[in-house]
Amino acid sequence: MKRWVTLTIGLVFLLVGGVWVLQGAGVLTGSFMTGQKLWFLIGLVAFLVGVVLVAATARRTRRAPSDDQAG
Repeated sequence: MKRWVTLTIGLVFLLVGGVWVLQGAGVLTGSFMTGQKLWFLIGLVAFLVGVVLVAATARRTRRAPSDDQAG
């Protein structure tokens, strides 16, 4: 998969997961998800998936120039 696609997906997971965590924790109100432990946990998982995707993309981006110079 192209790096920008992975990065974009990771950022979306971070954003959506963060909103769900805040709604599940009751910080953001006005939704059926407000104060629900289930949405807090789902958001936490989504947020962590986003962290992994962004970190993996950043790691590959950092290593890429040295791989190109070795060839």
